[in-house]
Amino acid sequence: DFSKAMSQAGTSQFQEVIRQELEYSMKVELDKILATAPSNELEHTKKDLEGFKKLFHRFLQEKGPSVDWGKIQRPPEDSIQPYEKIKARGLPDNIASVLNKLVVVKLNGGLGTSMGCKGPKSLIGVRNENTFLDLTVQQIEHLNKSYNTDVPLVLMNSFNTDDDTKKILQKYSHSRVKIYTFNQSRYPRINKETLLPIAKDVSYSGENTECWYPPGHGDIYASFYNSGLLDNLIAEGKEYIFVSNIDNLGATVDLYILNHLMNPPNGKRCEFVMEVTNKTRADVKGGTLTQYENKLRLVEIAQVPKAHVDEFKSVSKFKIFNTNNLWIALSAIKRLQEKNAIDMEIIVNPKTLDGGLNVIQLETAVGAAIKSFENSLGINVPRSRFLPVKTTSDLLLVMSNLYSLNAGSLTMSEKREFPTVPLVKLGSSFTKVQDYLRRFESIPDMLELDHLTVSGDVTFGKNVSLKGTVIIIANHGDRIDIPAGALLENKIVSGNLRILDH
Repeated sequence: DFSKAMSQAGTSQFQEVIRQELEYSMKVELDKILATAPSNELEHTKKDLEGFKKLFHRFLQEKGPSVDWGKIQRPPEDSIQPYEKIKARGLPDNIASVLNKLVVVKLNGGLGTSMGCKGPKSLIGVRNENTFLDLTVQQIEHLNKSYNTDVPLVLMNSFNTDDDTKKILQKYSHSRVKIYTFNQSRYPRINKETLLPIAKDVSYSGENTECWYPPGHGDIYASFYNSGLLDNLIAEGKEYIFVSNIDNLGATVDLYILNHLMNPPNGKRCEFVMEVTNKTRADVKGGTLTQYENKLRLVEIAQVPKAHVDEFKSVSKFKIFNTNNLWIALSAIKRLQEKNAIDMEIIVNPKTLDGGLNVIQLETAVGAAIKSFENSLGINVPRSRFLPVKTTSDLLLVMSNLYSLNAGSLTMSEKREFPTVPLVKLGSSFTKVQDYLRRFESIPDMLELDHLTVSGDVTFGKNVSLKGTVIIIANHGDRIDIPAGALLENKIVSGNLRILDH
């Protein structure tokens, strides 16, 4: 045993030496990069690289992402409240004064690349020519007009989206919404083999665009604080932010949740509320809320030991998942940020660059910080508050007659008999937005649709109705044109179907 203990000590000493060498090499490389920064960017770049250095240090210290599976417990009954219970409390007469303490923050760092678009995802048209950003501004403007309030919108941009977003913001200059922006950090991607940055200088244009990345939405705490905007909003009397992804069209300001935060029934305010909703088979990979070491904790699939992944995906054991709609106290962010006390697990995201080089980027997720805040709470909200548009299949749902649009908010049509959305799977011919739009002369009637699968070269004429389960498969080399006015109910269509104009 003595020799075993000695060899273990030797191994850990050896690992420590390697860690120190890697940290030293990283510091040397980052100093070289910093030396190339122009004087007007020096301070900003320095903050970014300091933040990255901390993350890299933790990455080297941590023994992999796994949580100790044995410590995971179901959250206590009262730690996840049903939305109905919170709504049943009603609203106070002075809801306007409560609203005036709120700031809406949208995570706007993502590009529309997964849908074949260049530029910020928030500028993709989703409904009647309205973009994600248009709908967001309309929602808040409607709120401010209805209650005579001043709820501002804050966009967290990344270096990828900042310029394009700022250009477009001019069009809202006359709207009744104050709009602020701040930028996420810019971190260097590192070579998977050497664990050193692939960037040689600070520039991030031209061939250097692939050298840098925005480090996930967990970066909101540091960036918001560093931008000075957090302090300004606190000085204006703002108390809570409502954070959500800009592509989640269900994430509108909910007055009942806000009232619960500002006027808690037990007199003790929550610093952090996470909206969760019931898992369906489509959500098995979503992060879930658990009790871990006496704290609420978000567990993501990447942190689950391989042997337990199937258990994690089970809808019966872990019934809810995180919608990433979060309500957070501004004073708490400031306190924790100043103490350097926000603890988020590191997500190691491997990428292969166009030239074939394997890199990793170190990221964090905003919801993972829940365990650092006092008196956190989960609220189990209706599915309608989770309506993300990640793919053109999602886009088809929100563009269809399943939803009606009112003051920037989408609501499920009352004509639909069941509250769940159909399962839609569009094949690779529909992945890019411009291809998708070309294949639909008009969006089909989907009110009575349960399931749609489309594969291959398929186009839809005007005024098509889809009901029940519809599967359309054009094999390689075939093409299917669904004629205008067609009704497909519980149909499988395959082979070749060409509609010729004569």
